Amino acid sequence: MSKDAIIVYTDGACSGNQSRKNVGGWGVVLKHGDHYKEFYGGERNTTNNRMEMTACIRALEAIKTKDVPIKLHSDSAYIVNCFLQKWYVKWRRNNWKTASKKPVENKDLWEPLLDLAEKMDVQFIKVKGHAGVELNERADELANLGMDEVRD
Repeated sequence: MSKDAIIVYTDGACSGNQSRKNVGGWGVVLKHGDHYKEFYGGERNTTNNRMEMTACIRALEAIKTKDVPIKLHSDSAYIVNCFLQKWYVKWRRNNWKTASKKPVENKDLWEPLLDLAEKMDVQFIKVKGHAGVELNERADELANLGMDEVRD
């Protein structure tokens, strides 16, 4: 297998984020050389951040090799900044509490995401959402398909 990086685009979406009847979706595009893989899913009663994180988790779970670099693109500042600024180091040191001593939101997703990312060579890259980046737009379309399936 080529050592060229695996390119990943993830996106999450949530409709009705503040209502009890909200629906969320996540989408993933994986590209390695000429090979593409796409998948998506959805949930009820969720948030946009949870869907963004779920997309990242599902993407990394789908990558079976551990020795190929991964370039994971996300339009989520929440996720990318956590990795680039290493927020998780303090969270772990403070027993999953924020600087203001409040529990870290989405710990149940941060833990598996961090576990996966630490076993791989993952570079998190922030992309501007809805800016015409082809694979990011496709991940968004997939996230919307995930929402549609939950709605039906």
